[in-house]
Amino acid sequence: MFLVTAEEMREMDRLTIESFGVPGRVLMENAGRGAIRVMQAHFPGLASGKVGVLAGRGNNGGDGFVMARYLAFQGVKVTVFLLSKKNKVTGDAGANLSLLGPLDIPVVEIEDRSSLKKKKNAMRRQDIWIDALLGTGLSADVRGHYREAIDFVNRQEKPVFSVDVPSGLNADTGQVCGTCIRARATATFGFAKLGLNVFPGAELCGKMEVVDIGIPPFIAEAVNPRQFLLTRRALRDCLGERIPEAHKGSTGHVLVFAGSPGKTGAAAMTATAAMRAGAGLVSLGVPEGLNPVVEPQVTEVMTIPLPETDNGRLDASAMAVIKAHLAGKGCLAIGPGIGTGDGVRQLLHNLMKQAKMPLVIDADGINLLAGNAQVLKKVRVPVIITPHPGEMARLLHTTPKHIQEDRIECARDVAGTFGVHVVLKGAATVIAHPDGSTYINATGNSGMASGGMGDVLTGLIAGFIAQGHPAKTAAGLGVYLHGRAADHLFEYRGPFGYLATEVMDRIPEEIHLLVKGGQV
Repeated sequence: MFLVTAEEMREMDRLTIESFGVPGRVLMENAGRGAIRVMQAHFPGLASGKVGVLAGRGNNGGDGFVMARYLAFQGVKVTVFLLSKKNKVTGDAGANLSLLGPLDIPVVEIEDRSSLKKKKNAMRRQDIWIDALLGTGLSADVRGHYREAIDFVNRQEKPVFSVDVPSGLNADTGQVCGTCIRARATATFGFAKLGLNVFPGAELCGKMEVVDIGIPPFIAEAVNPRQFLLTRRALRDCLGERIPEAHKGSTGHVLVFAGSPGKTGAAAMTATAAMRAGAGLVSLGVPEGLNPVVEPQVTEVMTIPLPETDNGRLDASAMAVIKAHLAGKGCLAIGPGIGTGDGVRQLLHNLMKQAKMPLVIDADGINLLAGNAQVLKKVRVPVIITPHPGEMARLLHTTPKHIQEDRIECARDVAGTFGVHVVLKGAATVIAHPDGSTYINATGNSGMASGGMGDVLTGLIAGFIAQGHPAKTAAGLGVYLHGRAADHLFEYRGPFGYLATEVMDRIPEEIHLLVKGGQV
């Protein structure tokens, strides 16, 4: 499923109008008529209330004028509150504004803060709001009487239906531009906008539905958006059935290096999760002093005791032992609970140089790359890094706040600069690939905000790679199924309090449902 930027959507509109010959006014009519259908589905009491349309003078306002017209046809009491003078509304929006007069639809002009103050009593009498103020072109903070009007509507706590995007939302990043409408539902046009699928945009838009406005498929393909939503259908086609004659030697062998004093659980969960994903064999390398502690936690996993430093962490000298275990492995996962220090940093760099299988680097493995991320460019095998915002910030020498302000662009920049696959964890996990494609995941919930979830994800991705899936596919499968397992627990166990190991144990059922085409 395409996710588009504001610029990509503008280009699709332009090509549809100029090359295909569909007038812009027809697209606006399709948008407004389609939005009415969506609004009726989400606001069953629409016909009995007073509807206020908060409109700007651009095309977003034009969509609102079309909606006002259709509501009037149905006998709904509708008033347009135009944050402009009527004579400043031109083009297709102006043409649709002119149709409201013959229908006796009131249009209240609000051109500044003073006039807004005078009209607030009339605005308070509205039962439902249509937000058609600002569209996808917004990038700077909302100011003046536009900002005041948005804040006023939000304070009324009346249901709001947004047109295309909630006013005040950056359609590309999902970030708030100073202030933003809080919508109960949003009808977005043509294709889902990128910012409606990442937070806080995904929350501010409420229930989001896409309205087909008549963009020909060949035009969408010509624009070629590089952002996608992870979907069940695409992943099911990737996963497929396992052949009947499969055996443990044919379903992949994962090699994991993880753990340090106090963090043996991270190592155990990563290794076991790789088996839950379907890997036939998993070998887990840990500091030799921890091996007696780790072995009882991983009954089905083979362990490799490795030389350690005085503080009980893996030492660079472990490479001599590791070399004997590299052959025949389908994937190498390193980082969960491994700690930091010169010895383990040198070990990581040596593994990156010598590995002939794909690498999954997580947690402290990413922290060890901070200050020397250029080493990623020298790796000759596929690399997946799975940072949370704090780890990504350390890698880029910035702040988590900066990462969160544009998660998509940060992930895409790292993927392109270093030639790696990036899984930027968090609400609406972002997966960016070296080829420029970016995927947004919609599964998962806030109950996953607990220890060990990332360790499980690392193991899942490594397990799928070891079975022969390309890094790009494995990342999508791991992230999607990880979230789906948590969503099942959310539904049947409660919104939080479930454990990473419980998510991990649910994975086989989610794989089964995905392969069989069940409700996933």
